[in-house]
Amino acid sequence: MTTNAAAVQDEPAPLTACTISRDVQNFDLLIEDMEAECGEGWGDLSFDDAALFLKQEDSETLEFVALAIDQEDEEIIDTLADLVKSARDQDIRVLVIAEEVSPIALHKLLKVGADEFVPYPLPDGALHDAIERMRRAALRQDNGELPDEMRTKLKATGDRNGIVLGVQGFAGGTGSTTFAVNLAWELASLDNGGEPLRVCLIDFDLQFGAVATYLDLPRREAVFELLQDTGSMDSDSFMQALLTFNDKLHVLTAPSDLIPLDIIGQEDVEKILEVARTNFDYVVIDMPQSVVMWTETILNAVHAYFAMTELDMRSAQNTLRMIRAFKGEDLPINKVRYVLNRAPKFTDLTGKSRVKRMAESLDIKIEVLMPDGGKQVVQSNDHGVPLSEVASKNPLRKEIEKLAESVHESNVAVAEGA
Repeated sequence: MTTNAAAVQDEPAPLTACTISRDVQNFDLLIEDMEAECGEGWGDLSFDDAALFLKQEDSETLEFVALAIDQEDEEIIDTLADLVKSARDQDIRVLVIAEEVSPIALHKLLKVGADEFVPYPLPDGALHDAIERMRRAALRQDNGELPDEMRTKLKATGDRNGIVLGVQGFAGGTGSTTFAVNLAWELASLDNGGEPLRVCLIDFDLQFGAVATYLDLPRREAVFELLQDTGSMDSDSFMQALLTFNDKLHVLTAPSDLIPLDIIGQEDVEKILEVARTNFDYVVIDMPQSVVMWTETILNAVHAYFAMTELDMRSAQNTLRMIRAFKGEDLPINKVRYVLNRAPKFTDLTGKSRVKRMAESLDIKIEVLMPDGGKQVVQSNDHGVPLSEVASKNPLRKEIEKLAESVHESNVAVAEGA
């Protein structure tokens, strides 16, 4: 009896999670957090061992794997992408823990199926929060249902004449989605004399839109169905396709699958904007970086079109090309408002001089200067919450808040003067 009891006690418990890394000792904070979250029910694998283990039956007990990588591992990004694919093929969730890894590498891992990304060193509670988000997402997928707090409870009214604002990055990485998400949230949070503003955020970056990620919202099949058949869309079906974030902001996410940008045409976009505009006070559109057939439709519909740039040559050259294209097609370029992200600080006289020279050389007026929000911006986006919720005093958040207030005050003044 004693021998049998000992054998039962010595039998290891099935693993529920694994870390996968070149050397887990390089991620000591991850070890501590994994022990706190999983107790003894987790293991560690090298990249080579993981490739074999994920093909074995023993891996079927895993709930998730934490892929811990740093800058050195970017050389084998294709191998890491294969590991992510293998895990997802087994319905195992993948959490990427990354230290000083380039956005291009992270994007590739997320594109092939990684569920979550957390920067290293791990912020307090970040691993726990990421695991909980993955569990909620898995539960929603299993049940095919949305949590009640994400369901849109607003009724279609059709009595509004909303302000439409477009946002487009004129170069990659200029922070256009961060700007669009936080501008929409700040507008939804404004004091409107007791009656909350109705704000809709539309992610028209149909292929790689990140609005859902930045607000920790699921991507729904209903969005794809809506885009495929706008002819039968009405206000009620549009409202049902929206998700609600924190009871204030209503979001039309990008579709769950990668789809062509031309799946919708000008008439489709016109109808979507018309329905959104007549049911909301503000409609903020996050545009793809590419110029498409319906860019003209958006430009004609918006009240202001925020063009995101940075103080570098690629932004200057792309801005010049966009100006020529807009003028060549006789588009309303007067609606474009140029926004400089990561602008020089007030005391950086050299930087301010470069901004002035850039504006003069392009013959434009840079109306909005957005400071660098630093690591808090990345952490805010990774955790799926607006900046005001995690870093209310962040300089970037403060400027976006001021801009939202200015936009609303101008709109109120125009309405009262009408």
